[in-house]
Amino acid sequence: MNKPIIFYDGDCGFCNKTVQFILNNEKNREVHFCALQSDFATEFFRNRGIAKIDLSTFYFWDTKQLNQRSTAALKVLSYLRFPYQLGKIGWIIPRFIRDGIYSFIAKRRMRLAVRFCVLPTPDQRLRFLS
Repeated sequence: MNKPIIFYDGDCGFCNKTVQFILNNEKNREVHFCALQSDFATEFFRNRGIAKIDLSTFYFWDTKQLNQRSTAALKVLSYLRFPYQLGKIGWIIPRFIRDGIYSFIAKRRMRLAVRFCVLPTPDQRLRFLS
């Protein structure tokens, strides 16, 4: 797969708002999106030896490797416009701390945002994989 893909929980309001945020703030239209509950995601993960997908985990395929949790979030920042790229300073924080913060938020994600459905434009819709 030679395109960057964000895998997210399609039933999570917080996750869907995050996708909408990325769509609204991306530099270019390079990133594709895929709900973890989709057939595409199931096959994608199975082909990489992952039988069970963790719905509380944010995954990012950067065309070379599958990243998860805080590392995935930091890698996505490269695809966003200024000033959001400044968040890349988070790389200086040790991974175990970043992932600890990530886990704290992930456990509460369903309470952080009410159900929300991304309504992409026709152009954006082409980048959603199912």
